[in-house]
Amino acid sequence: MKQKFNIITSTCVPLPLENVDTDQIIPARFLKATTREEKFFGDNLFRDWRYNPDGSLNEKFVLNNPTYGGQVLVAGKNFGSGSSREHAAWAIAGYGFRVVVSSFFADIHKNNELNNFVLPVVVSEAFLQELFDSIAANPKMEVEVNLPEQTITNKATGKSEHFEINAYKKHCLMNGLDDIDFLVENKDKIEAWEVAHS
Repeated sequence: MKQKFNIITSTCVPLPLENVDTDQIIPARFLKATTREEKFFGDNLFRDWRYNPDGSLNEKFVLNNPTYGGQVLVAGKNFGSGSSREHAAWAIAGYGFRVVVSSFFADIHKNNELNNFVLPVVVSEAFLQELFDSIAANPKMEVEVNLPEQTITNKATGKSEHFEINAYKKHCLMNGLDDIDFLVENKDKIEAWEVAHS
């Protein structure tokens, strides 16, 4: 069972780049691992942007800037495009992000995030731009992500938007269940159905 998801209030890490693909999220050379070692993948999130070719830290990249932090990644349009590798979602979760906000997600990556207890929040382009502006003005500003109400609020401006989420995935996130946990939770109902239809 995973940590239950309810309301998260957090500062944000801004990544105002469009078309960030899964190879940029986790480069292909790290895909040899077949088990989800969160620290390994989290340490290599955006690897080629976080580090220079000589292995030194790229101090200009946002994850290396101590000004920014938090459980919410605010990203540009079309986040998670490219290959369907689930490792990209592993890396985002392993780094400690619980929410990714964008105006558009690639479908497969969006589902991979949900399967790894990361909430992808789709907002309008205007709301997204306002978030980037608010973070630039004050890196300590917070957003509130309310999963039960399906709202995200920019606490710097007070503006909110409603976001959509699949009802089954919402139930799983709020109860800390993956797909197997959900089946185990409903074992009695499944067995009763099998008896009734045998």
